[in-house]
Amino acid sequence: MTDGSAKPRRRRKEARPAEIIEAGLAEFAEKGFAATRLDDVAARAGIAKGTIYRYFPSKEALFEAALISRVAPMLDGVEAVLADYPGSSADLLRLLLERVHRELVDSDARILMRVIIAEGSRFPAIAEAHYTHSIAKGRAILERIVARGVAKGEFRPGAAADLPMVVIAPALMAAIWRTVFEPIAPIPPERFLAAHLDLVLHGLMAPEGSGS
Repeated sequence: MTDGSAKPRRRRKEARPAEIIEAGLAEFAEKGFAATRLDDVAARAGIAKGTIYRYFPSKEALFEAALISRVAPMLDGVEAVLADYPGSSADLLRLLLERVHRELVDSDARILMRVIIAEGSRFPAIAEAHYTHSIAKGRAILERIVARGVAKGEFRPGAAADLPMVVIAPALMAAIWRTVFEPIAPIPPERFLAAHLDLVLHGLMAPEGSGS
């Protein structure tokens, strides 16, 4: 009985950080960062408050872990593909943007962006976490994709190529719309993605015959 019962307890313990993160996300979604209390996170997760501190030393650390849980798998996946991608830079950029929309804009990850926009200036730690784990890493990937396209003659050099962060801007608009205006004027997610791809790819593509 002892050995058999130890395995479920061990599995439960291994799953606990993820359970706390999910409870934290739900609280952040309902109350924002400032008003979220770790007592309420613990109650939602069905654990004692002290258990949270075994995994996350502060509310900021919990928010950062939630951010990493949503952003890191997507960015790591694209980075792995980028290493030896045989296709065109346009297809590579399309892959990135499709994943951004599917895994960030059209998921509960956009809750985190809403919190950062609303409260990041008052809580620099969460803004810094977002910059470190999302913006800086995402920008580096974008820069590599766009530079690859320019070097191959697929993308034209210019202002957009010099500041690739603007390439992601329509996804931020989509996230804001889905979060704030969806109940008033819903727009299907696939329309946002199609418009984003059309705008960005046509804006970056080099004229035919200009490639190296």
